[in-house]
Amino acid sequence: MKKVLIGVVAASTLLLTGVAQANADLAKSSGCLNCHNVDTKLVGPSLKDVAAKYAGQADAATYLAGKIKNGSKDVWGPIPMPPNTTVSDENAKVLADFILTLK
Repeated sequence: MKKVLIGVVAASTLLLTGVAQANADLAKSSGCLNCHNVDTKLVGPSLKDVAAKYAGQADAATYLAGKIKNGSKDVWGPIPMPPNTTVSDENAKVLADFILTLK
């Protein structure tokens, strides 16, 4: 039984790691990482800072998906975030969910 449990945990870890990598790849291919880093401010805030700001808000993923698609200004300072109209609604939600996992 112990071996089965260890196997399940190991498989789950690999699966979650693969999902996280796929989401990071989506962030890169969508252009997010041109202005944002995961850990440090670049042009825009770090993705971890975004996650921290909206942690615990029930509608955070929907709100962030809208910001990804439509852009924003005067939220994190004077530099506006341009709209990313090439990202689908589904991928905007995936990206928002991914960002909110970063802590």
